Amino acid sequence: METKKIVVVGGGAAGFFCAIQVAELHPHWEIIILEKTNKLLSKVKVSGGGRCNVTHACHDVELLLKKYPRGERFLKKAFYQFATKNTIEWFKTNGVELHTEKDGRMFPTTNSSDTIIDCFLRKVHQYKIQILIQHEVVDIQHNNSSANIEQENKNKESKKQKAFTIQLQGREALHADAICLATGGMLKSDPSIKLKWLTSFGHNIIEPIPSLFTFNTVDKKITTLMGVSVDKASIQWKGNKYMETGPLLITHWGISGPAAIKLSAWCARAMAETNYEGSIVINWTPIFNEATLKMEWINFRMDFGKREIGSKNPFDLPQRLWHFLLQEAGILLNTKWADLKSVHQHTLIQLLTRYTLDIKGKTTFKEEFVTCGGVDLAEIDAQTMESKMVPGLHFAGEMMDVDGITGGFNFQHAWTSGWLAAQHMGQI
Repeated sequence: METKKIVVVGGGAAGFFCAIQVAELHPHWEIIILEKTNKLLSKVKVSGGGRCNVTHACHDVELLLKKYPRGERFLKKAFYQFATKNTIEWFKTNGVELHTEKDGRMFPTTNSSDTIIDCFLRKVHQYKIQILIQHEVVDIQHNNSSANIEQENKNKESKKQKAFTIQLQGREALHADAICLATGGMLKSDPSIKLKWLTSFGHNIIEPIPSLFTFNTVDKKITTLMGVSVDKASIQWKGNKYMETGPLLITHWGISGPAAIKLSAWCARAMAETNYEGSIVINWTPIFNEATLKMEWINFRMDFGKREIGSKNPFDLPQRLWHFLLQEAGILLNTKWADLKSVHQHTLIQLLTRYTLDIKGKTTFKEEFVTCGGVDLAEIDAQTMESKMVPGLHFAGEMMDVDGITGGFNFQHAWTSGWLAAQHMGQI
């Protein structure tokens, strides 16, 4: 029985899933996971506030693809092979039940990321997959050159040379028949320093920049409302077509929450080009725009004419935010609705539907942030996750120029690409 040696570089979600899938297909093969730090599955651990947002309850592939600012076309063939339904089934088969929250995010029913980590570690133990921590890859050489092939032909009885030699920092080199690179999002310096061997293979790396971040406001008045959240608001980067609607949170540095973080993914490149300086426009009442709210205001004045505007909030906004907006519009809290001056009414409507904040800088979360950029997708076979330049070299997860919005979509890409790479590794 032929055995092969598979090395997965990266001890995160995509790397573990890929290694496990290879083992399920070929339980007699030697499989090694290399991790340069002493931490495994660190993003799995912290995702979703320590609950692990495994995937998103989006079973329509065409809708699922729309959640990826980069990689939508590339992922189409992949998702038709392994997507949300397959993820749910795989975890269920392996003892992990998932539940869906009202916003579509899916978590283990235990609401603990340890459930996912324990599942992976059980599979690793079951298949005797080797995990080597503090093993940093500094170079990878592809041995299947014409000179090597000629030498093998001259010595038919010699043991066939492995396709790859992996050089490690301060350790003996490893050899492998196939490799999956699943090192996660790359830092800006990686393409020129850490991954010279990858570019030497001919791969182009799209400049990695942060995605999934929050906004630091210039004017700190809004931050006096720190902790106030709005269940449904819309947010847009001024001058950009993208808009997201959902929960917003006011923090001590600015604006956060799912809607803001999703917007950051769509506008990651545009914001980076301006050094994260610009303006965001918030509609606190997204069922209205400025024109429709002006029309509805006639009914408000009729229905609440004798009520004090400070005590009657028709938008179900948090009271602190409502009072803040009234004060910003120059309206006293004890003003009667019927007595509201037209100039103040106009200002308040604008503040409700087009509240503009100047932004300078961003805030990312160390373990949870995602990068856009990475290995150019034009150089990867979308059906196998294999390099078009180096046979036997595969990719999985965030290392590629694919990223999704927040909500479980980046993990879904990790599972899909890891699964797909595993189906084809070692076949050459």
